[in-house]
Amino acid sequence: MKPEAPVGIRSEFQPISTSVPGTLFGELIPQVARHADKLALIRSMTHSDNGHDGAIVHSLLGQLPPVPGQLYVARSDHPGPGGILHRVLGSTGPLPAWVILPRTFDTSAPPYKGQSGGFLGPGFDPLVFDKERRGSLTEAPLKIGSLELPGEIDGARLARRQALHQSVGRSLDGAAGLRSDELFEQAWGLLATSSTRDTFSLEHESARTRDRYGRNEYGQSLLMARRLVEAGVRFVNVFWTFFDTKGCQFNLWDNHGVPNDVCGVDGQLTGRQQLTHRYCTPSFDQSFSALLEDLTDRGMLSETLVAVSGEFGRTPKINATSGRDHWAHCYTQLLAGGGVQAGSIWGASDVQGAYVQDAPVTPDDFAATILYAFGLEPETTVPDQNGRPVRISTGHPVTALF
Repeated sequence: MKPEAPVGIRSEFQPISTSVPGTLFGELIPQVARHADKLALIRSMTHSDNGHDGAIVHSLLGQLPPVPGQLYVARSDHPGPGGILHRVLGSTGPLPAWVILPRTFDTSAPPYKGQSGGFLGPGFDPLVFDKERRGSLTEAPLKIGSLELPGEIDGARLARRQALHQSVGRSLDGAAGLRSDELFEQAWGLLATSSTRDTFSLEHESARTRDRYGRNEYGQSLLMARRLVEAGVRFVNVFWTFFDTKGCQFNLWDNHGVPNDVCGVDGQLTGRQQLTHRYCTPSFDQSFSALLEDLTDRGMLSETLVAVSGEFGRTPKINATSGRDHWAHCYTQLLAGGGVQAGSIWGASDVQGAYVQDAPVTPDDFAATILYAFGLEPETTVPDQNGRPVRISTGHPVTALF
């Protein structure tokens, strides 16, 4: 918040106190403000790309793609963070090491880079939820259809199929056959073990807990993320984008303000109206605060790193539709748990929030910081398609946060 900045730059919303004396948040996230003493704020995020596509790839991949303009997942990509963790730290039993929910992130195109195992191979890709693209604020099922057995396949028949596969699979020679067996064993474990499948069902949560997170796609995705991490999944992405009941993708955190609503639902929305819409800060305030409370109550926060990030920030100057435009030069991201210094602040912006004044942090550095929380240094390598060692990160972790 820059409450002392001139009109046109300072927020139209009021600053409020938080659980950290002297740290102010905006009035739209009062529940999160009560948990500021669990957060480490990075107020000096910066890069140079004000375009969504390139900035999204940079942020998800944790580095710039080798060829500018190449945006979508390809097998030659540097692996995303979940794939790196899987390759370096190993598998997590029958559960996948990396899960993306409620669906991969894209804008009517293939998923952006950073959402695959890249050159590590398909065995290091994430398990992906297949949530339909409509009704983000409705309580539609959040599940993986491929984990549900067809009605004619019971446990005994599945076991016979597994035995048949094993008898055939053992005749395979070489690394490819062995790797295939590993993947099949993981698949059998997911299908055949009811306790494993139950991990992916929110029906095992109390109505009170589901209400606390919010009975919408956002809240239920964060609740599912907690369940997955608690069961042993190492890395979970939750992407926050709004689809109306017709499947039209809304302008969500990109709060420019719009002269008309292309989805034909809410009519003209100013930036202020977008920020206060129930799909934006109200849902985030409820669900993110619930996640922090839940992890704390379960004794999980100290060993679970939670990161909240976007591809860039917003312009210091408020525009003509009461919104703000793209601004990559200076913005804020946060971490919680996982060994970070709770209630801390790293870096600073200038008096207008326009440029970094102290301790700049790039998306590369932020990604390196996440990997560092798992005990991995940027110099750690993984083999590419030809077996050559490739550094897991081009960034420098902000170790002072821990």
